[in-house]
Amino acid sequence: MSLYRIGVDVGGTNTDAAILDIRAVDGPGYGVLASYKASTTKDITSGIESAIRTVIQDSGIEQSRVLSVTIGTTHFINALIEADARRLDRVAVVRLCGPFTRQIPPFSDFPIDGREIAPLNPQQIKEAAREIVASGIKSVALVGVFSPLDQKGLHEEECKRILLQAAPELNIVCSRDIGPIGLLERENATILNAAILRTGRQVKKSFNRAMARLKLACPLYLSQNDGTLIDADTAAECPIKTFASGPTNSMTGAAFLAGLDRKKRADAISESDAAEPQVLVVDIGGTTTDVCMLLPSGFPRQASGFVEIGGVRTAFSMPEVVSIGLGGGSKIHFDPRTNEVSVGPASVVKDVPKSLVEKACKKIKMMLEGIIEQMKVSEAPVHVLLVGGGALLVTENLKGVSKCIVPIHQGAANAVGAAIAKVSGEIDTVEILADRSEKAVVDAACAKAVDLAVQRGAAREDVRIIEINKMPLQYMPNNAVRIQIRAVGHLAIPDELTPHPSLPVFSEQDGDEDESPKVDIANALVPTCKPSLHVDLDVYRPDVKNGVWYLSEVDLEMIATGCGVLGTGGGGPTHYEYLKALDALRNGGEKKMRVISSKTVNGTDNFSFGSWYGSPSVINERIGGGNELAIGINAVNKIVGNNSIDGLYTDEIGGGNGMSIFPCSVYFDVPIVDGDSMGRAYPTMCHSTFGIYGYSLTPCVLVDARGNTTVVLNADSPTRLEEILRTTAIELGLACTVSSRPMPGSLIKSQGVPNTVSLAWHLGRAVHSARRKNFSYVDAIFNVCTGKLLFTGKIIDVCRSIGGGHTMGSVIIAPLGEEERESANTSQQTVPNDSHVVIPFQNEYLYAALCNSLGSEESRRIICTVPDLISILGQDGEAIGSQDLRYGLRVNVIALPAHPLWTTEEGMKVGGPEGFGLKMPYVRIDSNFTAARSAIEEFGV
Repeated sequence: MSLYRIGVDVGGTNTDAAILDIRAVDGPGYGVLASYKASTTKDITSGIESAIRTVIQDSGIEQSRVLSVTIGTTHFINALIEADARRLDRVAVVRLCGPFTRQIPPFSDFPIDGREIAPLNPQQIKEAAREIVASGIKSVALVGVFSPLDQKGLHEEECKRILLQAAPELNIVCSRDIGPIGLLERENATILNAAILRTGRQVKKSFNRAMARLKLACPLYLSQNDGTLIDADTAAECPIKTFASGPTNSMTGAAFLAGLDRKKRADAISESDAAEPQVLVVDIGGTTTDVCMLLPSGFPRQASGFVEIGGVRTAFSMPEVVSIGLGGGSKIHFDPRTNEVSVGPASVVKDVPKSLVEKACKKIKMMLEGIIEQMKVSEAPVHVLLVGGGALLVTENLKGVSKCIVPIHQGAANAVGAAIAKVSGEIDTVEILADRSEKAVVDAACAKAVDLAVQRGAAREDVRIIEINKMPLQYMPNNAVRIQIRAVGHLAIPDELTPHPSLPVFSEQDGDEDESPKVDIANALVPTCKPSLHVDLDVYRPDVKNGVWYLSEVDLEMIATGCGVLGTGGGGPTHYEYLKALDALRNGGEKKMRVISSKTVNGTDNFSFGSWYGSPSVINERIGGGNELAIGINAVNKIVGNNSIDGLYTDEIGGGNGMSIFPCSVYFDVPIVDGDSMGRAYPTMCHSTFGIYGYSLTPCVLVDARGNTTVVLNADSPTRLEEILRTTAIELGLACTVSSRPMPGSLIKSQGVPNTVSLAWHLGRAVHSARRKNFSYVDAIFNVCTGKLLFTGKIIDVCRSIGGGHTMGSVIIAPLGEEERESANTSQQTVPNDSHVVIPFQNEYLYAALCNSLGSEESRRIICTVPDLISILGQDGEAIGSQDLRYGLRVNVIALPAHPLWTTEEGMKVGGPEGFGLKMPYVRIDSNFTAARSAIEEFGV
């Protein structure tokens, strides 16, 4: 007999439902027996109840044979996109951080050694609770530094207990329950979850009430961001995990209804040299339009390392979906003064005067063409799967779209996607490796995750591992590691129907809350850290006057991206230093934050030198207090007897350190010289070109956020200096700054790497322009400087630890399968597809080798080593640091030739394989080094 699953999608405007016979999904109707669409009701409950009751009646099925109901909803994401103050709560952020992290305060991104930084102060926590309550705020985001590695949750949970003891009415979200290591991204997600928590709990009650009224005793699921299922109780406490469920269900449902899971897209075109099309799903709902690219497998293209939700940067794994405030029920605004029409983002169902229809249609067409253009990845033909109730808005051909497909049951694609959602099994455990191999432990955890998915209803033969996270716990003995595994698979079709439990008891007195009139929040979705968004980069010119480059916000954004490319995995998080520099520029830095050419430097002038020092994995979490570098520069100048400095010089241009000196330019009101002492990023002070060629870097000063200051007055060699500094940095927690002996301008001219700030700017502009023009960012980078694409693939394993004061480990990248490759050719350069690649790192990436799937030593064939620059870039062209590598990311690995200062005998001893104890020769790419061009000379004319 037939068995059924019901899918429901609750949008801001419409509620859709579909019922599937899961034993008939291979038929011409894809098993869809009935679908239904109606306006979303204010109380939510009655709309869901009506939709489910209708599809049950229309299909004529036996209600007792319904296996499950899965609900996807855009309710939460719509609240963010529309900046709906009714459904978003004000949030207080409590950071457990001591003196650290103050340089980047909470909301900065909004439109490990295990020792305590400081013990909890119960009295201070109680005072904070009273202040929060007095301000009228009830939602709290509780964020502790390194809390994901606090396996017992001691700090956050204890703080939560004290807060609730002082103020029981508070709703508290702990960050360790929300996201991984990476303080800002985890904090941002925690804030968003706290803001929508009240609405999440209310929506869960509405869903449960509808099930009770319908007398459905089958399991109730909600779909998550990745299309898997989550029980309603968990979803209510972590609504952020369902933010993208609506769009994800639409993409999955569209691919299913278009038959993409049955055949490859190549079958849709004739066997010729014609380019394989790009397939985009365009889901026009009642409130928003969501666009996502589908891979040949029918799965949505995954977003890069960091995902923006409502304009806020987070580290969730989810499909790359771009949303705009355009839907079938969007408001149309007409400005008689300008004769212009705007559409959305708010939605409402109402009649539109005929006089506005033509103008509105033109505006809608332009908006759709714009977002489709934004999601394209090449100039290959575009096929659009058009779904959603608002699809009727498309009344004519769209520019740039060669084929528009409207699948069967397109109006209920989101509900169908919910009905066919997968089930997952998650394992989160701490394992003591001791003498066991990490692979054996991970394999055992994967088997447990698969078993758990099967236990929850997945078909064993369909289950696969989609996520593996390994976090070494430095504070625990015997090589302890926290392992997180996630396995997913389609729900199994049971041979016999198991009776459902009795219906839940639900109190009708606990009814839906009537929503008050909507209150818009002005400028809530205007990005605050993307100044280039509305700038034409082809015509933009940096502000250069009289040989001085006055940095703008756009310049900083370009430089940040370029520093990431030059970071070779190290140098610290670029985004964090960009935010610090942006804040310094906006707060008194105009005309103070400036760059000069090394050619104009006087030989006798004194220039200070400094950067962050430690482990990127630590600096990524234990953010600085804000004054460490300035204290260090002042201290070292006081020691050598300098009363003033003439400028600043960058230690390493790669990674966040490429921008770490920028705020000091404002603080001291002196220029930054266009250059650095590495031309990339390296893990030690020994790797300064000045030290390599005989300049003493002592005295040298380390400073942490507490103001602890350590001075090394002298060392008998650069290696000994590094050993002393690294030992001290470990004691300071591997998140401190280093400032070395100031240098004369003559040294910068002779032994510095020139024009690297300019190079970072040019690389950043190339990546940003390529994204806008749907051009290969890899080729755009190689148009700026010579280089080679080494590999394209997906990360399948990351081994990471803190050793010797560095982030140590390796990453294995697998080639993309045929069904994972995008239709676009990512680069004109070809890469191997019959091998894996392994890249070891010591903060920075040391070498790349083709290998087998295990990365075994005997299988490795070296294709590039230091001192050449090896960088791993995400799908958006932004660099992925060694601290941000994670399972499943799709990446490109590129190499750039080293500066000639590194390929001398002196340079190779320190910066080549020998300098890292690697018993291998220098393997260079077949591209010659090209000198960076100066932005000051280029734009100063």
